[in-house]
Amino acid sequence: MGSNRVIRSSSSVGVAVIRVLVGLCGVWLLTDPAVAHAGSLRLSDDPVTVPQWLVVSTGGGVVGASFLITSFVTDHETIRSVTDQWVSMPAWLANRSVSSAAGLASVVVLVVVVASGLVGTQSELSNFAILFVWVGWWAGYTISVYLLGNTWPTLNPWRTLASVVANWVPTERSVPQWLGVWPGVGGLLGLVWLEVISPVATSPRLLASVILVYSLLTVAGGAVYGAEWFRRVDPVSRIFRAYGRVAPFQRVASRIGLTVPGSALTGGNVERGEPVFIVAVLWVTTYDGLVSTPVWRDAAQWIVATAPIPPVVVYAVVMCGGFVAFLLVYRTGARYARRTGRTYVDSQVIEQRFARSLLPIAASYHFAHYLGYFLGLLPALAVAVTQPFGGPVTPQRLLLPSWFGQLQLVFILCGHLLAVWVAHTTAFDLFTGRLQSIRSQYPFVLIMIAYTVTSMWIVMQPYTQPPFVS
Repeated sequence: MGSNRVIRSSSSVGVAVIRVLVGLCGVWLLTDPAVAHAGSLRLSDDPVTVPQWLVVSTGGGVVGASFLITSFVTDHETIRSVTDQWVSMPAWLANRSVSSAAGLASVVVLVVVVASGLVGTQSELSNFAILFVWVGWWAGYTISVYLLGNTWPTLNPWRTLASVVANWVPTERSVPQWLGVWPGVGGLLGLVWLEVISPVATSPRLLASVILVYSLLTVAGGAVYGAEWFRRVDPVSRIFRAYGRVAPFQRVASRIGLTVPGSALTGGNVERGEPVFIVAVLWVTTYDGLVSTPVWRDAAQWIVATAPIPPVVVYAVVMCGGFVAFLLVYRTGARYARRTGRTYVDSQVIEQRFARSLLPIAASYHFAHYLGYFLGLLPALAVAVTQPFGGPVTPQRLLLPSWFGQLQLVFILCGHLLAVWVAHTTAFDLFTGRLQSIRSQYPFVLIMIAYTVTSMWIVMQPYTQPPFVS
């Protein structure tokens, strides 16, 4: 009887918290729109009529309230019943013939992309290479990876080419273990840095040249080191594999199944060094938006004017320094989780297990940052697909409504709420005690609130062309 009273009391408190949460969201959503941006497409020119501090603090409060709600779910079996849901999909989805055909088709698309970049129209909004890579692939396809599932192992054209070239390589080697996760991290940071400081997003020929260089390195590495290259080194394969764990469709062995979104983040073995790469994913999505804000414009111009430092070095230092700062904050949170949880579990184990709870945050920020960019340029991409080597001088764009900026904030908030649930599930899987599991989440919840405030503040800023970038 006593336990029933506790359950009813917890339920009533949970209902009260939910009411407060709904009320906060209602006040937030019914206020006037704020300025927002995504990618290179400005969504609104209206002035901010709601104080930014009120919006971002409300978002942080909602994340904190969600932690209070999840803390009432303390039964291990109930939590497992949510994360272990699995519905098998038709077998033909994993058919080897279908995979081979998709791989060959992706190689053809890769050839068309390079050719259109080299000899096609050089108008950035009409060129097939520019529109396909940035709008169709990096924006649209990446969204499909964390909303649906990771199909990149099948569609990866470089993996298909590497498997062909591997027949001419005498022996398959292993990637040196001492390299750890750093080739993938360095490659990811380098690619995003290059995208920011160079006109690779606007110059078709430069984009085609970068793709050719990347293709040579990736095909050669895949041919020599086999699948290990794409699992440990290739940053594109790694980031899609990380994002794919957020999705509801998962592949286990030869089966494809439908499960609860985020369930693949709570179990399974975590690779050594994976938390470092996950933090890098979270940072590059933040960095990509940060350099498009007025605050960054003013800061970068002041630094270059004050100190004799080349702008590309400034961008590189901030890229590396921000990554180190994000990593230190996360590792500090893991150490404090050991203290607040009063556990003998090593802080490195806690760091490994909780790292995947950051992926919904990165995915939601990518979604908020690039969805408007994708939708706005989708008509231009559709025309470029039919005319890959030449298109209209003034392609059509989709004009998004002024309220779209509010949806971006909702997307970020949903990702952070999922991250809180993943951390909660991970804690109850790692620790046996209920109070211990809840206390261990305190530092991570604070980190998630900080990330929420930062992400929402960035999205609310008006888009500004990064300075010193042609």
